[in-house]
Amino acid sequence: MNMMRPTLSLVDRLRASGLRPTRQRLSLAKILFDHGDRHVSAEQLHTEAMEQNVRVSLATVYNTLHQFTDAGLLREIVVDAGRSYFDTNTSTHHHFFFEGSGRLEDIPSEQVHLDRLPDAPAGHRIRRVDVIVRVEG
Repeated sequence: MNMMRPTLSLVDRLRASGLRPTRQRLSLAKILFDHGDRHVSAEQLHTEAMEQNVRVSLATVYNTLHQFTDAGLLREIVVDAGRSYFDTNTSTHHHFFFEGSGRLEDIPSEQVHLDRLPDAPAGHRIRRVDVIVRVEG
């Protein structure tokens, strides 16, 4: 019975986010969320899915990741034009980006101090500040 519980939790999580729990979404959600907080690219998730015999196209993986992001289940971290990672940790925090390996590592928000932000353009408000610290390695 405990084997079913994580799947039920994922079903509830998807529904609570306004997403229909399709077979493909559930399979990808299980891969994403069953191993704690992590950063994955669409290509990494696609490879993991194929290794677990989840037959899904790369386009479906991209679509699902963006649906999960829009629903608030993931954060997209754009490190370069055309290079994004998806973070299962949606709390406020920042990142180290290791340029050599392409790895991301969380930085707790209390370790980054910004003493001044510019005013938001007229008619807008700042929603969030994301800091990516690029390091060699």
